[in-house]
Amino acid sequence: MNKLMQPYALLTIFSLSPIAFALSAQEALPDDGYEVIKVTAQKRTQTLQEVPMAIEAINGVELAQRGIDSIQDLSFAIPGLTTREDGPGSYQIFMRGVANTDGGGALVSIYQDEAPLTLSGYDVLPTKNYDLNRVEVLKGPQGTLYGQGSVTGTVRYITNDPILNEFEGRVGAELTSVSDGDIGTDINMMLNIPVSDTAAIRVVAATTNGGGWQDQPEANIEDGNDEELNYLRVKALWSPTENLNIMATGISYKAEYQLGLGYEQPDRTVWVAIDPAQELIPKIWDYKLFNLSFDYDFGDMTLTSASSYSDMDHQYPFNYFGGEDTFYEGYLSGNDARYNTGDQFTQELRLNSNGSGNIDWTIGIFYRDIERDLEAFYETEYYGTVYSDLYSYLANTAESWSLFGDVSYLVTDKLRLGVGLRYFDEKQTEYDDYTKQTGTFDSLDPRFYLHYELTESANLYANVAKGFRSGGFNGFDLITGEELPNYGPESLWSYEIGLKGKIDNSLTYDVAAYYTSYDDMLRRGLIFVSADVGLQSLVSNIGEVEVKGLEGSLSWRATSSLTFDVSASFIDSEVVSVDSADATNLAGDPVDYVPDSSFTLGAYYQFDWAQDMPGFIRVNYSYRDQLSYVDRSSFPDDNLPQFSNSIGLVDARLGWSHENIDVEFFVTNITNENKYIDPYHGWNNANRSKPRTIGLSSIFRF
Repeated sequence: MNKLMQPYALLTIFSLSPIAFALSAQEALPDDGYEVIKVTAQKRTQTLQEVPMAIEAINGVELAQRGIDSIQDLSFAIPGLTTREDGPGSYQIFMRGVANTDGGGALVSIYQDEAPLTLSGYDVLPTKNYDLNRVEVLKGPQGTLYGQGSVTGTVRYITNDPILNEFEGRVGAELTSVSDGDIGTDINMMLNIPVSDTAAIRVVAATTNGGGWQDQPEANIEDGNDEELNYLRVKALWSPTENLNIMATGISYKAEYQLGLGYEQPDRTVWVAIDPAQELIPKIWDYKLFNLSFDYDFGDMTLTSASSYSDMDHQYPFNYFGGEDTFYEGYLSGNDARYNTGDQFTQELRLNSNGSGNIDWTIGIFYRDIERDLEAFYETEYYGTVYSDLYSYLANTAESWSLFGDVSYLVTDKLRLGVGLRYFDEKQTEYDDYTKQTGTFDSLDPRFYLHYELTESANLYANVAKGFRSGGFNGFDLITGEELPNYGPESLWSYEIGLKGKIDNSLTYDVAAYYTSYDDMLRRGLIFVSADVGLQSLVSNIGEVEVKGLEGSLSWRATSSLTFDVSASFIDSEVVSVDSADATNLAGDPVDYVPDSSFTLGAYYQFDWAQDMPGFIRVNYSYRDQLSYVDRSSFPDDNLPQFSNSIGLVDARLGWSHENIDVEFFVTNITNENKYIDPYHGWNNANRSKPRTIGLSSIFRF
């Protein structure tokens, strides 16, 4: 057996892949030992076993117990999910061996309830994991139901709804100490307030301070990545009749960091180009999001409308250094002050059948209108000469609409066949102070699937789906003023087969194998134009990528109190052809930001400290193989690929409850790993694992 196939065989033997199986110390498992997890991945309520796709769901209790508070945290909990981080809350998200930092659109879309948080591939509104019901991670192309931006998957944050006729509240406090860093505090609260028999409001508020560990000694800045965050979410439900539910949600999010990029050196210091003592602008995330949704149940079908509006103001510094590994050998560096604003309006209207008869169906229409602009003030040093007071401005808009539908038919009492289709049409514009470009992109994206009940406890599924990402503009030559060639859309086809089931009401499993053909992959080349202009990027479609993957999970309830779970992902992702002589990739290169292997191990034990004082202990280990990065416009062949470190993180949490009080003691990164989790350190643009953090939290429920 060859080296590549060994982990595949191992995974097949154990049938692994992440399953959400965790309850709080106060909660007991069902008598049969099997928790039925409900999800809405296909825009209808189903159990995990019924959904004909690879999906991982982590409930709100487990999210809190594992300290999963960001997409970066989630990427270590979900094997095969990776990110590129440019400071807290600024992520590009990748999944299943398709990872690309170039192009304007997203490869993985993010939603909170019905509201999209993704504005572009670079602008994803950050959120906080307060009062969540669950997180759903949908793997593979989701374009049929979730549209552009769901090329390789979708992440959905599902918040708790207001509860009618029941007042409840929760106040929590958390104190943390970061190794060689600052003390952090987090105060949060939740109130569920019935207004009448048909209306209720749920309010979540939080404030976070401190917790930094990065220094800029030349500027006398210590723990400069301390967080100052204020968060508010108000969710109001009105049910005037038993058939009609109206939900309004408003979110306010503002976070500030003095050192906001997240990039750091192995000694936990932050490097600033040109003048190391210069204080760069702080990073500020400030946005408002509003969503209005209603559902009307006609009996045999439900009509849903979801309208959302978001307004973003993102200020951040950016510095770069073409280090010794690059062509520039340390003679190119610079600092930017960037101001990025944007707003987005979306409207979805859909009809769902209510599951009567042998046919399930969904039809809908989706509209999106987005405007963004980026203003940058920058300075560049090139071979010892500093060029200051440089300026650039770029704005773009995108207006799109989609028609989508999905229908499945129960052929026999065991076999269901389904097909989905989405038509997408988008008009883009991009302009600066002097020029303007326009373009139109469209796509027809199908999905075919089947679901077969092998036994009452085992289900087989298969999927064939197409993913699509729009093209865009390269702007104008900064010297001649001539229009540069646009880049075209990307597309991929994914083929997947999987098996889900349970054994003896104590063991659940989920295993999937997939193959993806990724065409017209986009890559960005960095071109040094001149000393007073600096770098200019040129994005082009360079060729084809093939991905082969195997993933799975296993959750075993060994006793009534003890549960073990394990999940793993193995990916072989490779550039197989290139159609440009000066491309940044060559055939045979690995795909950026894709680990060959990653896995998680977890154990959860419930016990009683004393009478009426239940407790728990949870231990988790997450491992991810090194990530690679290839760019022949920046690095000579001898220095490629660039690699991050492989990394393993151990976390533990101990908790106890008494009446209406919960107390938890936790440690993250117990071994205090200090590793690059990003391969882009050759440009001084990489973050590292967060130091060991010790914390104590308490919750008062009323």
